[in-house]
Amino acid sequence: MNMKLGKDSHVSTDSRTFYRTLLQVTNILNSQRNTEGLWKAITGHIKKVIPWERAGLTLYHSDIDAFRFYAVETSMPVVKLKCDAVIPRQGSAMGWVYEHKMVHVRPFIQKHQMFLEDAFYLDEGLGRMINLPLLVGDHCLGSLNIGSVEAGDPDPESLQFLLQVATQIALAIDLVRAYEEIDRLREKLARENAYLLEEIKISHDFGAMIGNSQKFNHVLDLAQKVSPTNSSVLITGETGTGKELLARLIHELSSRNESPFVRVNCAALPSGLVESELFGHEKGAFTGAEQCRPGKFELADGGTLFLDEIGEMPIEAQAKLLRVLQDGVVERVGGTQGKDVDVRVIAATNTDLQQAIAKGKFRSDLFYRLHVFPIDIPPLRERPQDIPLLVRHFMEKNRLQFRRPCQDIDQASLDMLVQYEWPGNIRELKNIIERAMILSNSPTLGIDETLLRKPASVEVPFPTAKLKDLERLRIEQALETCEWQIDGPLGAAKHLGLHPSTLRSRLKKLNIPRKISKSRKA
Repeated sequence: MNMKLGKDSHVSTDSRTFYRTLLQVTNILNSQRNTEGLWKAITGHIKKVIPWERAGLTLYHSDIDAFRFYAVETSMPVVKLKCDAVIPRQGSAMGWVYEHKMVHVRPFIQKHQMFLEDAFYLDEGLGRMINLPLLVGDHCLGSLNIGSVEAGDPDPESLQFLLQVATQIALAIDLVRAYEEIDRLREKLARENAYLLEEIKISHDFGAMIGNSQKFNHVLDLAQKVSPTNSSVLITGETGTGKELLARLIHELSSRNESPFVRVNCAALPSGLVESELFGHEKGAFTGAEQCRPGKFELADGGTLFLDEIGEMPIEAQAKLLRVLQDGVVERVGGTQGKDVDVRVIAATNTDLQQAIAKGKFRSDLFYRLHVFPIDIPPLRERPQDIPLLVRHFMEKNRLQFRRPCQDIDQASLDMLVQYEWPGNIRELKNIIERAMILSNSPTLGIDETLLRKPASVEVPFPTAKLKDLERLRIEQALETCEWQIDGPLGAAKHLGLHPSTLRSRLKKLNIPRKISKSRKA
């Protein structure tokens, strides 16, 4: 027996009892804010009016094309279909109701089994089963299933009452889902806001990504080419060269720039908390885990995760990281269910990962997963042409911040900065300019040479090398660094502490072929 949905115009004297119960059910449903308490809140009220021995609530899941029981209330001694039981759409009464959006009644289960779940109801000892669609407009969410030991056709007025109850349940489920989605988005927004507030404390100076040298322009060109893709990037370079700034630039140039850029310093994570920080943990997963906490991968969902100092990650955490990169699924510590994440990974290191692999400290398979698109940032000493630009940039920034009158830097100080080796790279340059600006009250900034640290000299033995060969090597290195420019404050002569004419005579004496400066070519 099936029945189309419609309104019953007939109202008997007993209808008052039905509609009073319906009003109570509706009020209870409207007060619910989670699906767990939804069914239990109404089963008692329905049973007061319509006797039944089994009631179940199922929702349809398109990903598995099946229905899952979310609530089962029964007084039967044998229960075959319990909570979390899954019933396929094809061949089931629930599937029929879902497709036809109509009630289906089997008044004699013991005599006729029409659908695949009827065999279970037969074993439970039921005589009649009523399946009602949960409709919101034209969309069916699932079914309300009412079973009784008593067989035979149900009373039409009782059936009409159940139809109206099913409609109210469907509207309540739709409302509860909306509340739960709002709560989920609110929680996600709160997590992101907390993370962004923490990030604001860190100064991110995109202006420091400036330069005009060939090597630096090559780095920017690589960043622009890889940004539109989702490929993993491995940024290498000495400390202080701006690896994080480059990672942020790649993120900002990508289609992910509206989503979070989440930074993780692998070297700063305690070995026992690496997995919890990256992948999150469930409540009670370990001592001190008093509530569920999402990891950095979940925070970066849809955006970019920057793994700084990846070479310092413990070897045991590397295996789990590799699985996440391969499968795109994160499993929290103490959890049993994975969560799909869409994250672009950019890693950075100032160590030689190939050496770490040889020593067994880094996984080779993880290296090749990260090493899809490598970018090496040159140290500042290899691009001295960029030092004046960086100096003036930091001066302008500090002049406004410290309210200093410094408008320019004297030439002697600038020459000294250009010739310095910069073991701390741009970070060291930034700090020195900041200290100098704090100490200065003059319109022209002067740099005290005591601000520049002098690294201990290391003698490199050349037991068989001749002095002439050493001189040739030193001159060629200086010329390469200065892009074969001899004259001027950025020229090789200044770099070597020689007069330009002296350097030219040395080139001739050592038979070093002259090359045209790249700046002159330009």
